[in-house]
Amino acid sequence: MRECARITDRDGHRRSINHLPPTRSSRLPSMIHEYWYEPTRRPRVKTSGRWVRERYAMIPTCTQRGKNGWATPGAYLAMTTRFRDLPWQQTPDGSRRRVGVEIEMAGVALDVMAEAVRDEFGGQISSEGPFVTHVRDTEFGDFEVELDARVLKDRRYREHLKRLGIELDAEDSATLDRWLADAAGRLVPHEIVAPPVSLEVLPRIDRVRAALQKKGARGTESSLLYAFGLQLNIEAHSLEADWLTSILKAFVLLYDALVKAGNIDFSRQLSPYIKPFPGSYVRHVLQPGYRPDIQELIDDYLEHNPTRNRPLDMLPLFAWIDRGRVMAAAVERDLIKPRPALHYRLPNCEIDDPDWTLARPFNGWAQVEHLAADPERLAAAGSEYLQRPAQALGQFADEWAKRIRDWF
Repeated sequence: MRECARITDRDGHRRSINHLPPTRSSRLPSMIHEYWYEPTRRPRVKTSGRWVRERYAMIPTCTQRGKNGWATPGAYLAMTTRFRDLPWQQTPDGSRRRVGVEIEMAGVALDVMAEAVRDEFGGQISSEGPFVTHVRDTEFGDFEVELDARVLKDRRYREHLKRLGIELDAEDSATLDRWLADAAGRLVPHEIVAPPVSLEVLPRIDRVRAALQKKGARGTESSLLYAFGLQLNIEAHSLEADWLTSILKAFVLLYDALVKAGNIDFSRQLSPYIKPFPGSYVRHVLQPGYRPDIQELIDDYLEHNPTRNRPLDMLPLFAWIDRGRVMAAAVERDLIKPRPALHYRLPNCEIDDPDWTLARPFNGWAQVEHLAADPERLAAAGSEYLQRPAQALGQFADEWAKRIRDWF
């Protein structure tokens, strides 16, 4: 079987390509999912360091060029995707690792979102009003579908009204709740919060994503006001300092490449939710001799990052390991939910794009773990990073994103 594909260039234009150059065809694998192009050069396979995604879909194999030449840097084949395996499959107790998924969107009502979850996973829909709905007793536990604003979910606005001398009866309260839900829904994301599921279940959550896309769900790029994201809570393979340090090293090294590969929306980068790790912390973590014990690792993190608003939020995991140490720091204590999981907050939610799938952000995370699992490459990349200018801005960030991509 030989199949052509469509590409989406860096400007978002989609077009078909019918062929790949013949000169390297004997070296190409028979199944791929996505790869990168360079200008005026032919695609190079993953084994030569250019492909950054996982194998999955049939590749084209003929010779015709498109009228615009080879695709531009960062263009992707928009094909069926699969979720890449992680290098570590088990948690500290030997069970299979799981992932919790949080998907933010607009354009669809909570009841429509809940029905999409129930259609895939079964269960019973239970509404707690216009702000929160549950899908209970599914195959994997309870899903929560909510308007992601605590002041609304907790109905704290009623306290403010009471201070103003405004008392609402039940009918008035219900009317106000509906009005607030409708008004806030234009700015505040509607969110699906899934329970932790094993990696092989992620394609089914992606089917929920696809169903909602067809129903008109809107994502990050639909509006400048939408700083919507996709969040992954990946159960840790180990709670030991060495493993966690390697994950942090790999993440800060790949950060610029993840931003570019994920086309992280400008509104999200400006928002307070995913502020990058400070340069001082990055350089501290990447020092060749940095091998802290768990207490030092947590203390260093808290000193430089007393906030949840990082693209990789370690506070829930560190609070699981040493709750007292984390809660004694100047952090948002009431917002931290201790759990043995890495909280990956960086990706966009591009749910309105039919070519986008949950596999893209997940496979970006998988790249982090695969780098962390390769001590020699991790050390070499860290050493090269530290030799570059301290201020990772502008051209340096662009050059580093390309350079770290070359490692793969």
